[in-house]
Amino acid sequence: MAKITVQNTPITVIGVDGDDYISLTDMAKSQLQEHIIFRLLSLKGTIEYLGEWEMLYNPDFNCTEFGTIKNAACRKQ
Repeated sequence: MAKITVQNTPITVIGVDGDDYISLTDMAKSQLQEHIIFRLLSLKGTIEYLGEWEMLYNPDFNCTEFGTIKNAACRKQ
């Protein structure tokens, strides 16, 4: 497990099958925690990705409710 430092905050980097993944939890510990997580979760692409992932892997996923949430979030952008 490697670490990088971003704005004086150590961020864990984990390599899996040749791909690197950064820790969102470590990023959230920074002084900009609310801004970073809010921006990530409010991006249209992130919202669409989460919806697709849930449809594929969560048999109890409520597509109708997610559509309402997605539309409300995308209108704010």
